[in-house]
Amino acid sequence: MRFIFHQKINKIDNAYQLNIPFNVWEVCRKRDIITAEITIEGRIIECNLLPASNGKYKIKLGEDDLGHINLDQEHEILLYISESLNNFVKDSPYNLENPIRKITSLEVINQPVDGLCSQTCIAMLAGVTIGEVVSIMGLREWQARMLEMIQALNYYGIGHSGTVIYTQGRPVTLPKCCIMMEKMGLYCHYLVYYDGKFYDPNLPVFEEYDMGKLLGYLEVKAE
Repeated sequence: MRFIFHQKINKIDNAYQLNIPFNVWEVCRKRDIITAEITIEGRIIECNLLPASNGKYKIKLGEDDLGHINLDQEHEILLYISESLNNFVKDSPYNLENPIRKITSLEVINQPVDGLCSQTCIAMLAGVTIGEVVSIMGLREWQARMLEMIQALNYYGIGHSGTVIYTQGRPVTLPKCCIMMEKMGLYCHYLVYYDGKFYDPNLPVFEEYDMGKLLGYLEVKAE
């Protein structure tokens, strides 16, 4: 999985550090020390994500890693964390050349109980029932995270950027279609944006949204 966020490199006790601005476990189910790779101003740096607390991680960098990088300004950081696909993706009858459908429209589906917003978003994009998505993913309420959502898109042959863009409340122009993440208590809440409208598993379709609530989004390819 790839993630983009903006941050300034901090100097702490003669060492340089980046703080990952999202809960790594919540997004991609990784724990302990995680091998990763970051790109800053075209410079690729192999690194480890080190646990901080409550699912948050940090990256420690050396002077040799930073080279010409200006430490006085905020930088766009591209973070890559490798992941393995679940078996249900390998067994899919769909692929990018043969998707379950092309996204030319969207119908809102409301989740029957709390904790199924991830599966409901996939159901809306794929044009199937929530029950089918739950069965395919093998996950119940509060269990599906962005990693499994990406895997489900892959299963249904639905194209996507593969990169989670963390806006962290910044003003943003959304792509034609995307899965949006917003913080809700201990978990992320997911909804879908398509062609000027917002499809929330808890609400009717609406056309205005406070981007200050948005943590980030994953672009989904649409016609």
